[in-house]
Formats: sequence, C-alpha cells, structure tokens
Amino acid sequence: MIQYVTLFALLLTFLLLLGVIFALQRAAKNRPGGGEIGQSGTTLAGYSYLLMLLAVIAAVGIGYVLARDTPWAGHILEWLNIVVRLMHITFGIAWIGASFYFVFLENALNRTDNVREELAGNLWAVHGGGFYYLEKYKSAPPVIPKSLHWFKYEAYFTWLSGFSLLFVVYYFNASSMLIDPRVLDISPLAGVGIGVGSFVAAWLIYDGLCRTEFVRSPWFKVVGFLIATGFAFFYAQVFSARAAYIHFGAMLGTLMVGNVFFTIIPAQKAMVKAATEGTPLDPTLGKNALARSLHNNYFTLPVLFVMVSNHFPSTFGHSYPWAILAAITLGTAGVKHWLNLREKHQTDTAVWVLPAAVAVLLGVVFVTAPPAQSGGAGAASTCTQEVGISQVNLIVQKRCIQCHSAHPTDDVFKSPPNGVVYDTPEDIIRLKDKIMQRVVVTKTMPQNNKTQITQEERDLIRCWIEQGAQNK
Repeated sequence: MIQYVTLFALLLTFLLLLGVIFALQRAAKNRPGGGEIGQSGTTLAGYSYLLMLLAVIAAVGIGYVLARDTPWAGHILEWLNIVVRLMHITFGIAWIGASFYFVFLENALNRTDNVREELAGNLWAVHGGGFYYLEKYKSAPPVIPKSLHWFKYEAYFTWLSGFSLLFVVYYFNASSMLIDPRVLDISPLAGVGIGVGSFVAAWLIYDGLCRTEFVRSPWFKVVGFLIATGFAFFYAQVFSARAAYIHFGAMLGTLMVGNVFFTIIPAQKAMVKAATEGTPLDPTLGKNALARSLHNNYFTLPVLFVMVSNHFPSTFGHSYPWAILAAITLGTAGVKHWLNLREKHQTDTAVWVLPAAVAVLLGVVFVTAPPAQSGGAGAASTCTQEVGISQVNLIVQKRCIQCHSAHPTDDVFKSPPNGVVYDTPEDIIRLKDKIMQRVVVTKTMPQNNKTQITQEERDLIRCWIEQGAQNK
C-alpha cells in the first residue's frame, strides 16, 4: 500500500512540475532578463531550472518505485545514482569555481594605481584569447544595470543534488551503507534522522557563533576547527566509516549553502535595494557577506576531499577515521589559506603556512601507512604453513562473491562494484594488490563486514599474498 501511495505522490509531483516548468519557460521568454522578478536576482527561468532538477529526481524515483522488488531495482538505483551524481558534480564545479574566482578577484585587486575615487579596485586579466578589465565599487554604481548577474543557483542546485545523492546512496540502503552494527546498532530510520538532524544542529551552532563578536577573534578559527573535529568524531561513533566521511562533507556543504541563502544573498538584495532607492547602505551587511564567502572558500578543499575519499580506504579505514578526517581538513584548509595569501602577495609574512599544511598532510600519509605485521619484513614469520589458491578461493567465494561477481546475489549491488569480479582464481590473482589493501590492510571490505569475514581468514589471505600469490 505504501509503495502505491509513494508512486502516486511521485507521479503527481512530476506532472505538476512539468506543468509549472512549461508555464515558467513561456513566461520567461516573453520577459527581459529571463523573467527577472524585481532586482533581487530572482528570475522565472531560474525557478524553472530548479524545478527541472526536482523533476529529474522525481522521474528516476518513479522508475525506482516501479522496479522495486524486481530484478530491475538495482539497475534503476544505479542510474539514479549516476544522474544525480553527475548533476551534483556539474553544479559543484560551477559553485566552487565561482568561489575560487571571486576570492581570487578580491585578493588580487589593484587598490592603488589608477583607481577612481568611487572604486575599491580594479583588475586586468587575459583569458581565452581576450583581455578583460574588471572594477569593484566601494558601495554601488550610480545606476544599477538591468542585466545584473547573480551567483546563487549554483549553490542551491549543488546542495539539492548532493542531498538527493545522500538519500540515493546512503539513506535508501541505510541498513547496508549507512549503519554498521559494529559501530552502533541502530535502525535505518534513526540513522537518517540523526544525519539530517546533525546538519541542522551544525548550522545553528555555526551561525550562532558568526553572529557574535567572537567571530572577529583569532580564536574563532580554532574553536571552529575543534567543533568540526567534534562532528567528525560524532559521525564516526554513529555511522559506518564511509558514511561518517560523507556526512562530514554534507555538513560543511550545508553550512556553505546556508551562508549563501541566509547571509550573502540577503545582503546583496539589500545592497541592490539601497542603491536603487538611493538610501544609505548598512556597511556591516557587506562585511558579513564577505566573511561568510571567505568561510565558504576555506571549506571547499575539505569538501572536495570528502567527495573523493570513498575511493581511498586508507583514510576512512583507519582505526581513528575521525582524526584522519580532521587532520586532512586542517591540512587542506591550510593549503587554501596559503593560496589566498599568495593571491594577495602576502606569503612573505606567513612563510610557515604552506610547510605546516604540507607537514600535516605528510603526517597523515605516515600515520595511515600499513603496520609492519600487514606486509612488513617480519610478517612472513607468522605464516607457519603454505597457503594455496584453493584455500583463498574458498574464502572469497564465501565472503566476497555475493557482490564481486559477474552475476551478484547481493540485495543491494546488482552489478559488481567498480567492475571488480572474483569469479575465478585468475581474477583473484590479478587483483591481489587490491585485495591486500582492502581486505587485509584497511579491513574496509567486505562492506561493513556484511558477510562476517574473520580475522583468521584475513590472515590466511595475507599469508598467500606474501608467499607470492601462486596459482597452486
């Protein structure tokens, strides 16, 4: 019954979205500037693009509900993953690219030579076979141009697609992807509630601090990092290691889009309104918006790391994944700080920043290195008997083949993850290095130890690989 109600709701939503999109597109074509609404940067075309994103998600969701409990379920879910992930990456590139560019622009402005009184600075640039000249006003131009480009939909679409991706990958299969009973045995619904609730809590804490005078103190950065580390620790105590990392990135992404929606865009709307009406502008609005924009700029590299972290089990597979995540966050933010100083030609005043950031990241490389007993010279002495491929194959067939087969039998994966299959001894030998890293060193496979592989079985695989991984 619930499935039919869900299907009906999705179908109705999809049809309504199509109707509204069609109406908005027609209206936008007949109005200047894409159907600009007032002078706040909001357009009918912009709303239609947002609804298109939601319509795509609803359409694939309809397909998933129809295919649920059928052989097509895994296939539809995989394509839902592909579509939403591609949208998330595309919008994210646009948003982070804009963040990088405008912080660079602010840092690199010429503020002294040939600068008119009403300007804060200017910049010459060459790109794509042409020269560009940009100017920044101290407050506002005498007349607000009709074609004023706003940067906000990139942020909104990135967050919406990312939140949708979180549901597709982790919340739809919470029992397999989100929850690890060895960490905390909770229900999938509780896990989803904790995840979403943590984003709200993080925003309230962060925004509350930013609204106090403490935000101007140098200690604000220290406290902010400690709070972020606290969230990393919290996620590692609740979710699987992979899910903990993704939730940390989603939490930072929520802070970023919150900055855009609640602070930056309202400040820009107030600036446009004041300039249009000729009324004085509260200077603190611009300062606060610039500060939040700079915060977002520092969040970008840690968020980008989280986006790719699931491909590198030596990070989330460590015994203290939250500490590794915190260290990488600190190191990557340090690199971004050095880049910002470099753009302002101030690296001479903080020559230690880049070496310190690199030292932190190199420290992570050292700490995450496999221990000696997992591949060092003294490890072979623990292997008291010769291990054959037949013994290893039995373990693989029992613990791994449910997912890593040309025809998986797992309830979640209907095609082999990353195309990795262990159907034959030759497959196992060919992929022995990957097996060593994932099964023996980081112990991140099987996923959340779903098939209950034992330490003795991991050791047996290690001995076989250390003895040369022979097909005998």
